Amino acid sequence: MIALTAFVCFLAVLAIAATLYLVLAPSTNFLQARLAQLWRAGSPARRSAPFSQKQKQRLERALTDLGKLLPSSDKKASRTVRMMLRAGFRSPEAVKLQQGTEVLLPVAFVAAVYFSGAYQLNPLFIFAFAALAGFLLPDFWLSWRVKHRQSRLVIALPDALDLLVVCVEAGMGLDQAIFRVAQELRISYPELSDELQLVNLEMRVGRSRTDSLRELAVRTGVDDVKAFVTMLIQTDRFGTDLAQSLRIHSDNLRTKRRQRAEEAAAKTTVKMIPALVFLIFPAMFAVLLGPAVISIIRQFHIGGAQ
Repeated sequence: MIALTAFVCFLAVLAIAATLYLVLAPSTNFLQARLAQLWRAGSPARRSAPFSQKQKQRLERALTDLGKLLPSSDKKASRTVRMMLRAGFRSPEAVKLQQGTEVLLPVAFVAAVYFSGAYQLNPLFIFAFAALAGFLLPDFWLSWRVKHRQSRLVIALPDALDLLVVCVEAGMGLDQAIFRVAQELRISYPELSDELQLVNLEMRVGRSRTDSLRELAVRTGVDDVKAFVTMLIQTDRFGTDLAQSLRIHSDNLRTKRRQRAEEAAAKTTVKMIPALVFLIFPAMFAVLLGPAVISIIRQFHIGGAQ
């Protein structure tokens, strides 16, 4: 009975985690979304939203309402807003959704521990650990999401600079070149494309180019993007050749990317040691020394019998 209850609780927690991932993780398959949009545009009748989409919206509203009931300090709220922006979530309800998740997961983990009977080993420690894990898990996931998105931006930036060089040398202005690059990178690098489109929209509504670029650097939190923004601002201020500056900066970024790849390749030998020691070497020893050990044991048994 205890095993069945534990299994049911595990499935419930797994379902909650999968639902939260589907709610918070934006879709990255833009080609499939574009094909679906074209298919819906060509269909004569408009279909209703699927059941999974409705459940997703209901869960979002429930978590948002739960997060609105919780008080939060201005310092923590500003940090959460900044992390949400860097993770790619720009909805006003994203912060409240995060707070609601921080309330729901500890309750779910504590309930799973209680109904499974695992708390009987050490009730105080296990309940505290479950509540703390449920509270910290959304922050860990958000930090991982920010780092993953920032790494994608770092990878995409040299290619975007090459396209900027081509557009500027073709006679486009910087604003038109940024808009064109954002369109070209929509499928291959959607994260950088979204950021550049947001910069272009800010400049269209009347914000200055310098302020829009500085907001891009603050919003992404990537050092390479900050250097890129600084280069563009200085080039605009001093009137130097934009194409030449972009080309030099692109070469520097490619050099940094190659150095990062070489550093990662140099670390592989050290990272392979635990796998070799704990996974590969025991199997090799069992295969190589196993027959010899069996023969020695048999010889001892034969000698003892005689």
